[in-house]
Amino acid sequence: MTTPAATISAIVITRNEGHNLEECLSSLKDWVNEIVVVDSQSADNTVDIAKRYGAVVSQPVDWPGFGPQKNRALALASCEWVLSIDADERVPPELAAEIQHVLMRNPQNTAYEIPRLSWYCGKFMRHGGWYPDPVLRLFKRGNAAFTQDLVHEKIVTQATVQALHTALLHYSFRTFSQVLDKVDRYSSASAQQLYARGKTSSVGKAVRHGLWAFIRTYVFKASWRDGPQGLALAVSNAEGTYYRYLKLWLIQQERGPCQPPH
Repeated sequence: MTTPAATISAIVITRNEGHNLEECLSSLKDWVNEIVVVDSQSADNTVDIAKRYGAVVSQPVDWPGFGPQKNRALALASCEWVLSIDADERVPPELAAEIQHVLMRNPQNTAYEIPRLSWYCGKFMRHGGWYPDPVLRLFKRGNAAFTQDLVHEKIVTQATVQALHTALLHYSFRTFSQVLDKVDRYSSASAQQLYARGKTSSVGKAVRHGLWAFIRTYVFKASWRDGPQGLALAVSNAEGTYYRYLKLWLIQQERGPCQPPH
């Protein structure tokens, strides 16, 4: 008796991703069974693109953070397996074939990490901690969920995690304006998250953390091997870390110490 092919839902959260979403969904359309898009009230053509690809679209009016928003998308998925993907990521044909081949074996209590190759202002980065950058993205529905973190959310699962071999392509930063925008947004969210956990900071701590982030990226993780982009990456990592702790310090000045929940 032939085992029926596994069905796959791809889930994506979006906000003003019209410049990215077409290529993302195009890399999914011929081999996944369902696309779910949870959109944060985009003002561009994001939703039109999603509907053109036959996606299940939801547009909640609030923004609860990355983890809760991805859990909303997960709750709308109806297939046996779930692939979580960001709008600026692409599944090359070789990775799609590997996923289909793996799932043909009908794995049960298993989830899969996928190596990720990320683009930084003109170059795919292979050093600085950016590659292979394994990300847990493929799991059986009901066997995993996202953490409730506002940013830097993770997938948690009791399943055995195995590794795929073909890289997911991540067009994370095409311009330095995008780098600066993400540094600002993520450092603000991370500062709020640290404050809620009862963490404290100072200007000196912000400088020390930023300096260490540069040294760790450029020297110990060898981003220097990626040339000028490697140096720029180390600087932007240092900036993001510096502003995270500086913004945490500023929150403390405005609100006083935070007592984390027990």
